[in-house]
Amino acid sequence: MSTQAGAGSRWLRGIISLIIVLGAFGAAWFIPPKLGLDLSGGTQIVLQTQEGEDGTEASAENTDKVIEVLRQRIDRLGVSEATMSRSGDDRIIVELPGVQDPTEAAEIIGQTAQLTVRPVLGVEASQGGMGMGMPGAGGGGAVPGGGGDSARAPQDAPEEEGSGEGSEDGSEEEGSEEDLSQFDQGQQGQQGQQGQGGQPQDMSAPDPDKVEETLPDDQGQMLQLGDAALQGEQISSAEAVLDQTTQSQWQVNVSFQGSGKEAWKEITGEAACNPQGSPQRRIAIVLDDRIISAPEVTTDTACDVGQTTGQTTITSSTFDSESAEELAVLIEGGSLPLPVTEIQRQTVGPTLGADAIKASFIAGAVGIALTALYITVSYRLVGFLASLALACYTLIAYAALVALGATLTLPGLAGFVLAIGMAIDANVLIFERAREEYQQQKKVYEANKSAGMADATDAETQQAEAGVLSRRRRRAIPPNLQKAFVQGTQKAWSAVLDTNITTLIAAALLFFLASGTVQGFGVTLGLGTVASMVSALVIARVLVEWAVRRKVVRNHPAFSGLGKISRVRQWLLDHGPDLMKRGRLWLTIAGLIVAVAVAGMVVRPPNFGVEFTGGRVMDFTTTEQISPTEARQIVAEEGGQPNAVVQESGDGDIAVRTGPIDDAEAQQVQDALADASGGAEKVSDEKIGPSLGDELRNKALLALVAALVLQMIYLAWRFRWSFGVAAMLSLAFTLMVVIGTFIWLGKPIDGVFLAAMLSVIGFSVNDTVVVFDRIRDEWARDSESRFRRIANTAILNTIPRTVNTTIGGVFILATLALFGGSTLQDFSIAMLVGLVTGVFSTVFVASPLAEWLQRFDKTPPPHVVKEKKAKQRKDQRAARDNSDGAVV
Repeated sequence: MSTQAGAGSRWLRGIISLIIVLGAFGAAWFIPPKLGLDLSGGTQIVLQTQEGEDGTEASAENTDKVIEVLRQRIDRLGVSEATMSRSGDDRIIVELPGVQDPTEAAEIIGQTAQLTVRPVLGVEASQGGMGMGMPGAGGGGAVPGGGGDSARAPQDAPEEEGSGEGSEDGSEEEGSEEDLSQFDQGQQGQQGQQGQGGQPQDMSAPDPDKVEETLPDDQGQMLQLGDAALQGEQISSAEAVLDQTTQSQWQVNVSFQGSGKEAWKEITGEAACNPQGSPQRRIAIVLDDRIISAPEVTTDTACDVGQTTGQTTITSSTFDSESAEELAVLIEGGSLPLPVTEIQRQTVGPTLGADAIKASFIAGAVGIALTALYITVSYRLVGFLASLALACYTLIAYAALVALGATLTLPGLAGFVLAIGMAIDANVLIFERAREEYQQQKKVYEANKSAGMADATDAETQQAEAGVLSRRRRRAIPPNLQKAFVQGTQKAWSAVLDTNITTLIAAALLFFLASGTVQGFGVTLGLGTVASMVSALVIARVLVEWAVRRKVVRNHPAFSGLGKISRVRQWLLDHGPDLMKRGRLWLTIAGLIVAVAVAGMVVRPPNFGVEFTGGRVMDFTTTEQISPTEARQIVAEEGGQPNAVVQESGDGDIAVRTGPIDDAEAQQVQDALADASGGAEKVSDEKIGPSLGDELRNKALLALVAALVLQMIYLAWRFRWSFGVAAMLSLAFTLMVVIGTFIWLGKPIDGVFLAAMLSVIGFSVNDTVVVFDRIRDEWARDSESRFRRIANTAILNTIPRTVNTTIGGVFILATLALFGGSTLQDFSIAMLVGLVTGVFSTVFVASPLAEWLQRFDKTPPPHVVKEKKAKQRKDQRAARDNSDGAVV
């Protein structure tokens, strides 16, 4: 067993690393991922509950009641694995995997106001009852099967014996004689109500004061309705079944509960007292101010007696299995405690989702490979070991995602890949610090050799490493790779911690203030950041410490990658260019760049995405490729959307962005493109309500402001308030450059752009944190030099880290831009601009601003704080020594 110092800690870290990797492998192998609808395909509908007409509050409790009723409707639709959850107090998120044409589902789900059963008092006077043919004609609503409905008692009820009236037959051949007989009776009834000259009499309600509302049936007749006789909660069930007699005609059996039985008896008894063919013989079932069925009471129901079984059967010659089931779903779904409004809908085809997964996988694999290759070339053996830790990072981050049950979305995949940059940044910080420590040890060794000291033996070297070398036998201790790596890790720890915390702040803001798939980006970025710390500080450390302890590596320190600093850094240290000398010039240039960005906002209004403005965005793939110009003309003329924005999307697809339009208008656009190109398939569809667009835009602005303020507060707490303010202004400059670039290029500013902006804040502030951390260290050691010189030295020492980290990030973002599809392409462009601008702003904006702000910052400098802490420790030690001793 090893007796060298730190052996126990190394073994512990090794065991922990093994447990983490094995646990991650097990989770990744056995737990299937939960894919978002943008990857798996399907439809997501977001509903918002409103305050009820009776004053019912749109609270979390009442929204949960709404969810339960909607869940029954969705279950009846037969959608497998449908999920429904509450978001906040008044939002409901409905996910329907595999549903590519959500029109029917949206109609069923969206019809959520009060279900009522109302008596028909008449037909609006302007129509005069014209069009009344067969009994019950026009009894339906907008749903199929509404016309010609009739309501009778169930066949197994005593009063149903011998009955066959109504339109309960399933075919025209079997029921033609009865239908004709009823038609003649209806005509006679109407003729009795006609005046001279065969003109129809006014069939409007006898007492207009009793008319509560007038609604059209599916035949266009405006039915005058009375007070609600039943509410939806008084209906216990509704079931679509085949007629037991014909076995061919579909019907809907409705059962009532509680007081609903008596109410149904009364309303049918009153309706039965009117002549057949009269509108007053009909009963309307109303949902969301729409008549979904208005059957006529059949002749077997006695006047003032009604249907007494607490059940009824709605029949129609136009019923089929689908229309009957749809009517049953609407009736049984019943009333909701609150009305709801559809504020967002998103549909993604399965092919698009599969392509997104494939593209993201390729981007991640290529990005990791290029980054690993670059790090290996730059840091040799330890770089190669860090690349192995990167593979472990991928496994750990994915395992954490599936173990927590987080939903993996397309932007989430980008966050997953992007967090690789965090893992590389931590390793680069540690390796650069380790190189410095090794060079320092090398200088001390050479100085001791020059002073005539003998080389230490291997045993003495091990004793020196353990801190037990006798002071009476001074030896020249050769530089030690392991000691340099451990000390480099310790000195880089504060910078690693700060950079990861600032990224976690950005991820948290994305999670709490963003919505939909962008929230998934925040989740994966946060999990990836934590996983990157584990891979860099635990797994990579285990691998590197094991490697640098091998004899072959100790004898060839240059091969390890820690034995010498890079040529670029050596040149910077030798020549020492004074970058801070022209601080005013750099700030002037930055001001001019901001002016150009602001000018873009004035000259070219921002192209806000549909998420921030409300409206609809549809992507179509066409059989024959057409140009965006041709598609724009087709959509304007044939599609009826002259103000639509039509662009090319992906590989020849057509993206159409409109204002708020309904499904019928969207279908018109698709039909127009299909006619012009030989066929058009809708591969994605996103619909955002205007109110949600305003809310998302306000949240985006709040997220950006909060990110700047929180970063400033954190850095002011960790360093000095002047550093925090300088960092915030530097970040604001970076954001202005990215926003200005997108405005000048006409790129969309949407939720994905918001994710990119917050990521830019997290990554850009990392560079600033590293420089400020180094300034603090240099300032603590150098109390004589001016701040400008200290800052310049810190910048020169951190440039290699900044360059290596930036190049690693560029590799990852470039692969996302090339392989990630149109959505991630804009994200990658924003990140690339922000990454490069962040390097400039750290060196030429944040540092000169920090220098200028020092004249106002009265916080004690680091060397004073260091001396004060050293004095406190000395006083505490002296106090302990004075208090020791026995009392006699």
